Amino acid sequence: MSAKRWILLILTIISLIPVLFSLIDSINQPQVQVNLELYHTNLVLQSSGFFSRDSKISQAETNLNFIEFKNVLIGKDPYKVISNRYKTAIKTSQNNLNELENKFDLITHNSTLLGVKNHSINSSGNSKYSANQEQLVTNINSQKEIINNLKLKLGILIVKQGDKSRAVKGWKLLLADNSASNLDSKTGTIANILINLWNDNPKILPDAELQIQSNLNGWFSYQALKRLYTVQDRQADLISLENRQKEKANKTIIKLIWISIIPVLLGIIGVALLIFLLTQLFFKKQESILYIDKRLSWTSPWDAETIWQVLIVGFFFFGQIIFPVVFNFFPFELTDLSLRQKAFYILVSYLSMTLAGFSVLYWSIKSYFPLPKGWFRFKLKSNCLAWGVGGYLVALPLVIIVSLINQYIWDGQGGSNPLLFLALESQDKVVLAIFYFTASLAAPFYEEIMFRGFLLPSLTRYIPVWAAISISSVIFALAHLNLSEVLPLGILGIVLGVVYTKSRNLLSSMLVHSLWNSGTLLNLFLLGSSIK
Repeated sequence: MSAKRWILLILTIISLIPVLFSLIDSINQPQVQVNLELYHTNLVLQSSGFFSRDSKISQAETNLNFIEFKNVLIGKDPYKVISNRYKTAIKTSQNNLNELENKFDLITHNSTLLGVKNHSINSSGNSKYSANQEQLVTNINSQKEIINNLKLKLGILIVKQGDKSRAVKGWKLLLADNSASNLDSKTGTIANILINLWNDNPKILPDAELQIQSNLNGWFSYQALKRLYTVQDRQADLISLENRQKEKANKTIIKLIWISIIPVLLGIIGVALLIFLLTQLFFKKQESILYIDKRLSWTSPWDAETIWQVLIVGFFFFGQIIFPVVFNFFPFELTDLSLRQKAFYILVSYLSMTLAGFSVLYWSIKSYFPLPKGWFRFKLKSNCLAWGVGGYLVALPLVIIVSLINQYIWDGQGGSNPLLFLALESQDKVVLAIFYFTASLAAPFYEEIMFRGFLLPSLTRYIPVWAAISISSVIFALAHLNLSEVLPLGILGIVLGVVYTKSRNLLSSMLVHSLWNSGTLLNLFLLGSSIK
């Protein structure tokens, strides 16, 4: 074996080790889907005021069937359904907590066997845990806070269903658990306020209004403040609060329609289009739009070593080794950055990786210029719009169905793209603009050139086109470093591969990719706005 291949082999091992560890580590990481469902419930709760008895809409119910519209949009019994989702989220979070505590116990046990003495956090607040244990303690306490917050809100939902005594009992248990854990918890303070508000003999604790406004959000804040103002007989404030809530509900209903109805309508169109394409494939075979055979393969002038070099060095080695090491020398911690600074950091990181990847690609295939016909084609004046929009419509129901199955398989675990959490938290227009450029423009441009423009056609030198589409899609999915996303991203990759193979136009697959990421970001923005 040549020296070059030995170097490539060593770089492959070095590059794929962090990839493997990231994939394994993602097994115990929560998916973003659970958070998305809770954010969606916030939209439903905020929108419920739109259908209240004293709203203007209710006066027109005799003319239009708003009851059916309500049932479709928020359900017949939204509070019960949402309560069940909160119970599921609590169960998932408790499983995450158990995993963290087991990991902490294992590390502590192993340290004891090795003769390393472990100490708890002393009264001065100085920790004598190892760095790994300290991080686990932080994560454990954070997970407990999440569970407490979920239980706090679940109690308000239970009150809304008319079971005040069960809600108060739950808050008392939460308060007791919080005290036993010695956590300096804001949820403990709110739990105490809510207990006194909904007791048989209501009592107003000091700073109750300020604490509610500071530590509760959206519909939950509204319900607590409404109870507070009712107990205090502050009619003017109560009327003002309800008017603000109605105004918010009128705005929120548009967001809920966009998130709930528009994807369903687009999905129905996608299913119809998919049925048409499959039917045509069955009856017309070689003359159908989806038919793929060896005639669609590319003439590849380079061998497997070039493919190996571009993929490992250009994508994984720079992405997993070089840039993490370089960025590690930056004089700041990523966790200490503001959301806007994190957005710039992600953009710079991605553009750097793109530049490095394209440089390796260029120098790897430079000697083969001019390339054979059909490579890296960008045709603006062609059918790219039809293929792009059509591909997106077909991908929508396929990926959603696979994602639902995937969520059941992974049971809320398997990890998620950290960018999703950041986009979910952000309502900053600058941050959203940066995220949009990164996810909807830069990512489709870079990834489509690497995975569809280079990898897929290169593989057709050795395997059939359909196999090249499948393998490039699996690599594309694994490159996102989250096991729970491999199936849905793999399906998306197949759609992207088919679109590029049939259209012979990278702009087509880039458009599908961009539409997908744009739709995801828009939904995250709308969901994130529900907590305001």
